[in-house]
Amino acid sequence: MAIEKDLKERSELKCELCTASENLSVYQVPPAFEATIDNCVLLCETCVTQMENPDKVDVNHWRCLNESMWSTVPAVQVMAWRMLNRLKAEGWPQDLLDMLYLDDETLAWAKSTGEDVDENDKVIHIDSNGSVIQAGDTVVLIKDLNVKGTSMVAKRGTAVRNISLVHDNPEHIEGRVNGQQIVILTKFVKK
Repeated sequence: MAIEKDLKERSELKCELCTASENLSVYQVPPAFEATIDNCVLLCETCVTQMENPDKVDVNHWRCLNESMWSTVPAVQVMAWRMLNRLKAEGWPQDLLDMLYLDDETLAWAKSTGEDVDENDKVIHIDSNGSVIQAGDTVVLIKDLNVKGTSMVAKRGTAVRNISLVHDNPEHIEGRVNGQQIVILTKFVKK
């Protein structure tokens, strides 16, 4: 895999967040439709496990972000920002967040998963069956949909993979159908 080779070279065979050198793997920073060197990071098993399982977080492990948040790689900056936001109730992560500067594009990417929004204020996307839809999920269209601005019809039963959420509207998601990026109403999909 060329991306893994490039990431190993960029990271000097170390986790891009905590600098561990064992059990490294490519981690695609959501939301991303395809893996590229720009939207992936090389992470250790400990970092991946704790990011994907919030109940297994060891707060002291993440003190490494004090160094990695200064990376010049936007994908690393995004992951550092997201973890600091997740841990900000601890005190010291909030201090680091106050120091961290991200350009507008990188900050928008970091916020795209809603990591900075309180649980009570989060917009929840629900499919036609009442199931919660999350970024990266695969959904299926439940009816034929005319795509505005084109002559294309998205057919019922079409699988839309690796969707992204429209964070200010719980009724909209985005995904690729027949190679075209479209906005889809959640009431017309099922998980």
